[in-house]
Amino acid sequence: MMERRRMDVALLVLFLVQLTTALEVPLDLLEGLPQPPTITHQSPKDYIIDPRENIIIHCEAKGKPHPSFSWTRNGTHFDIDEDPNVTMKPHSGTMVVDISRAKAEHYESVYQCTSRNKHGTAVSNNIVVQQSRSPLWSKEKLKAMVVQEGVSMVLPCRPPAGLPPPIIFWMDNNFQKLPQSSRVSQSLNGDLYFSNVLREDSRNDYICYARFPYTQTIQQKQPISVKVLNKEPADERKPTFLIPSGPSSSKMVLRGQVLEMECIAEGLPTPEVSWIKVSGDLPAKRTFFLHYQKTLRIVNVSESDAGDYRCTARNRLGSVHHTIKVNVKAAPYWISGAPRNLVLAPGESGVLTCRASGTPKPLVTWAMNGIPIENSPKDLSRKVEDDTIIFTDVQTGSSAVFQCNVSNDYGYLLSNAFVNVLSETPRVLTPSNKVYQVIKNHPALIDCASFGSPIPKITWFKDSRASTLDGDPYIVHDNGTLEIHVAQARNSGKYTCVARNTLGNYENHVYLEVKEPTRILKQPEYKVVQRGRSVVFECKVKHDPSLIPTMTWLKDDGELPDDERLIVDSDSLAISDVTENDAGVYTCIMNTTLDHDSASAELTVVEATPTPAVVYERPDPPTDLELTDQKKRSVQLTWTPGDEHNSPIQKFLIQFEDSLHHRGHWHNLTEVPGSKTTAHLKLSPYMHYTFRVLALNAVNLSRPSFPSRMFKTEPAAPDENPTGVQGLGTEHDNLVISWKPLTGLQSNGPGLHYRVMWRQKLVDSDWTTVTVANNSKFVVSGTPTFVPYELRVQAVNEQGAAAEPQTAIGFSGEDLPVAAPENVQAMLLNSTLAKVHWEPVPARSIRGHLKGYRVYYWRDRSLHKHNPHHAEKQILTFSGNHTHGMLPGLHPFSLYSFNVRLYNGKGEGPPSPTQQFETPEGVPGPPTSLLVTNPNLDSLTLEWSPPHDRNGHITGYTLKYQPVNDSNELGPLEELALPANETSVTVFSLKYSTRYKFYLNAITVSGAGPAISQEAVTIMDEAQPASPFKNISSSFVEDGTLISWEYWGPEKNVYVEYIVKNSEGEEEWQKELVNGSQNVTLKGLKGGLSYRVRLVAQGHHDQPLHHSEELVVSVPAVASRQVDIATQGWFIGLMCAIALLILILLIICFIQRNKGGKYPVKEKEDAHTDPEFQPMKDDDCTFGEYSDNEDHKPLKGSRTPSNGTVKRDDSDDSLVDYGDGGDGQFNEDGSFIGQYSGKSASRETAEGHESSEAPSPINAMNSLNSFV
Repeated sequence: MMERRRMDVALLVLFLVQLTTALEVPLDLLEGLPQPPTITHQSPKDYIIDPRENIIIHCEAKGKPHPSFSWTRNGTHFDIDEDPNVTMKPHSGTMVVDISRAKAEHYESVYQCTSRNKHGTAVSNNIVVQQSRSPLWSKEKLKAMVVQEGVSMVLPCRPPAGLPPPIIFWMDNNFQKLPQSSRVSQSLNGDLYFSNVLREDSRNDYICYARFPYTQTIQQKQPISVKVLNKEPADERKPTFLIPSGPSSSKMVLRGQVLEMECIAEGLPTPEVSWIKVSGDLPAKRTFFLHYQKTLRIVNVSESDAGDYRCTARNRLGSVHHTIKVNVKAAPYWISGAPRNLVLAPGESGVLTCRASGTPKPLVTWAMNGIPIENSPKDLSRKVEDDTIIFTDVQTGSSAVFQCNVSNDYGYLLSNAFVNVLSETPRVLTPSNKVYQVIKNHPALIDCASFGSPIPKITWFKDSRASTLDGDPYIVHDNGTLEIHVAQARNSGKYTCVARNTLGNYENHVYLEVKEPTRILKQPEYKVVQRGRSVVFECKVKHDPSLIPTMTWLKDDGELPDDERLIVDSDSLAISDVTENDAGVYTCIMNTTLDHDSASAELTVVEATPTPAVVYERPDPPTDLELTDQKKRSVQLTWTPGDEHNSPIQKFLIQFEDSLHHRGHWHNLTEVPGSKTTAHLKLSPYMHYTFRVLALNAVNLSRPSFPSRMFKTEPAAPDENPTGVQGLGTEHDNLVISWKPLTGLQSNGPGLHYRVMWRQKLVDSDWTTVTVANNSKFVVSGTPTFVPYELRVQAVNEQGAAAEPQTAIGFSGEDLPVAAPENVQAMLLNSTLAKVHWEPVPARSIRGHLKGYRVYYWRDRSLHKHNPHHAEKQILTFSGNHTHGMLPGLHPFSLYSFNVRLYNGKGEGPPSPTQQFETPEGVPGPPTSLLVTNPNLDSLTLEWSPPHDRNGHITGYTLKYQPVNDSNELGPLEELALPANETSVTVFSLKYSTRYKFYLNAITVSGAGPAISQEAVTIMDEAQPASPFKNISSSFVEDGTLISWEYWGPEKNVYVEYIVKNSEGEEEWQKELVNGSQNVTLKGLKGGLSYRVRLVAQGHHDQPLHHSEELVVSVPAVASRQVDIATQGWFIGLMCAIALLILILLIICFIQRNKGGKYPVKEKEDAHTDPEFQPMKDDDCTFGEYSDNEDHKPLKGSRTPSNGTVKRDDSDDSLVDYGDGGDGQFNEDGSFIGQYSGKSASRETAEGHESSEAPSPINAMNSLNSFV
């Protein structure tokens, strides 16, 4: 019984998955839709931080409304406001810790981010924050190691434990990498192993280095001294393992990680190590051997990598084995991806699946909005089945975010997935009027991305919308995309996609343009040209005239040389004065925005000598075509190849012409290799064949051969029957049987016709048979209405009939339904939504394919007013065999009428009896108007009109008001309850000269409706209202006088008035509107006059004007225009005289020069020579081995910021490969700190005379260039 129940649950889950898969949509593309929070970015679970930089813990989320954020620290609420070092980025949950005033270790904790809005709560992973550590090496005195030649030796490294662990490498005192081989190698833990030592291993500078990547430092161990003695060399011996010990060991690795195993052996001579997998083969693409075969590495480990691995060490004296048993465990991992968000309509069902695996099997727990689901409020529509939550008949308001946690001993997975319950009319996301362009004979994909809840059904129409596009050549995909597998010119036009669901429909129009393909009609040909001659490559192209083509030429798949000898024309490339460098392959490419075509040809350049060059041309056409071994459906064709023209023939192409059916059209039949001259051809019956052969070599195809003699095949009965057989009625009493006729090649003989057979499917009757000439349909009249028929169509010619045809099912014509739905009832869900139920119409009364039901409903009148409301009927269509539907958008407190009708492919049936229902009262609309009158020192009178949409009986009004100060800050809110029969009220006890904001809303039994608001100001005293203007000033700008002020009044109509000071009484004030700003430039003020300026604020027609204090503005007079000196006669005469004198001086100088005289300037040039214009000596340009420029540059691969820290760099030529940079300086404890900087020339000179025992950091870094 339990097994049966599990099977039922599995089937239900599978069914629900199929129902809800299509609702996965990008909600962030749709404005205004509510959405629970979704975490979009978060820091990693194990978050290692740099202790020198601020801590940034990321938490970003989206949702509508935008979510708020909070954090927990070590499982308890973390109040960010209480910690002055912690801030949160605006509109984000990302937390920033300023460590300039605190230590990073104080914030090492486990953090979790929570994102919430009114629709749900999402949580992040547990983020474990740890600072990176690079501890110093413990000080120790190392004794020199003295060993006999030939024995094994291990130099321990034992680096300090860091976070993350350091990278180990060995170097000498000169920072040169110690050579490693099959005899000497580094183990995975950093120790240096010698299988046997030699005399040359003696040295006193074996130094182990540890690189800590986060802190950019390199730590150095004290040097180890090794002395090898050769007094009593060790004897030769067979191998033994240094590591691992014993005959076997075991190792555990997690799925997806890297498995590394090592076997290091000692022996003399040096042993060689090999690996095998005892229980199978090593994974070839994931297996790597390192450290001279001593280390076996398998990346991306899977469960199949578990088993026994054997390493063998062997020399000529023997071998030794070690077996490592590998166990593969697995932290939890998703089987089919993390749970996906669900969008469901009210009343629909869905499923959340959290399917994961691991070793050991992980435990699955669920939470809702961050609370364990067992502690969440009970919901009958939700059922938890292990790793699945099943939702049935969800309701509005049940949106939430569910957390799935999958964990075992090796890790966990945490995923958020929301269930969003929406009721949305369809919307098409594809831009309207989008133009799709596609090349002829290519596939065309036209998008109709849509959203709606319930999920919309997509229907496509073309141009006149005569019928839906749901058959050949159209394919409608599940996501709404319309595909045309092979687009033709007739497919161009306007396409309409309609998205429908139970709440409405949405249309979107797009356009398809099918373009002609781009084709190269004349390709460039192979050329052999003598040096110095010219050559032309032609490339003639045909393309669609509406597309803009671009011709590009390439040489050897690269750009053409920038040489004026190469001239590119619209359809050719010309090269003049050809040289040897011009030889190569030239390619012409014709590009359009949709496609391209290309062709290539080779240019060979030869010397201009009498010796004829080898000419490569396309082959001559084959000759002597003969037909032998003639049979009913085959023949053998033989031919003689033509001249190859120095290029071997690669293949032969055989073509045929059928002069009986397609005279003048040649078709490709088959291809044979160039080494053959005979082909056995399979033929079709009732054809008049003529054959020809073309040869292909590396240059091109040959011309076609002369045709062979005609070979006629005998007629035969058809090999196949028509396809696409279907039956449907165009009238209620007929049946139209149609099919796809055979082509001439398929007929196999003359006299093709069709044998059409039909009979009723559910009645035991004989087949009715008729013979139809070469047509594609037959009409059967006098059939019963909408009856299933079995159909067959068989091909027949004069030679006989094809095989027995397959049976298809069709239906005779439909008629209008004859019955209406019964037991129609309406159930009110709220004041704007009703649910209509009905019983389905019996099948015998449908008389056609059931398309669905339509509910006609209309509003008769409001229950508040007894006059009828002549509203248009509204129609809701429910496709399929539904028995209920929702009527949304109803008016509260109204009387509605409705009926239900069935419709099929023919049309609608009769309506059900019209019924009525009354919607309950709803909240009212806002009052129609709100006016403020009679402002006094401490009171205001408000008058209003009742709401236009009462939606019930008004039971009263609520008036709220509060003061507003000059900075628009709101004061305490007061509230008054008013009876329903009042339309005015006087509010007392107000402060004088104060602006107030009033809110008024109406109330029914269903609650309060939206409020209408108004602002007003109490007056300052009985005589003069308070002015809302202050700080009025004036200034003069380039284009007028700028008047500025501050305004705090409620009136929107503000303007400036000005008048000339001391003007006569009949002159009027001039007005200048300000359009909501608090400054205006008056351009009409005349210079030299003084003006009186004031500001005016105008409220309602029955309210007094508010004037500011008057401001007197004196406009400065404009200075008189200065005389332009350039236009004066005396100035022009003076300039002409100066020009004449200069001309006379030039003539005199010219005469003196011709007489041989020298200028003083020339004499000076001859007498003096600049001693600085001497060539620089080579000695002055010599800077030794290192120049000053080099000394001042940072070391390649490192950089030193101003704060003294060193950031990562990607150089391959420095200690960065081990330590990401450093300054090359040793601390007292031997550490090697990664903060490199260049030295000045003086410092290097001074240090050059010091002891050479301490190596130079600059030289040290240069010596690391080859260590990667």
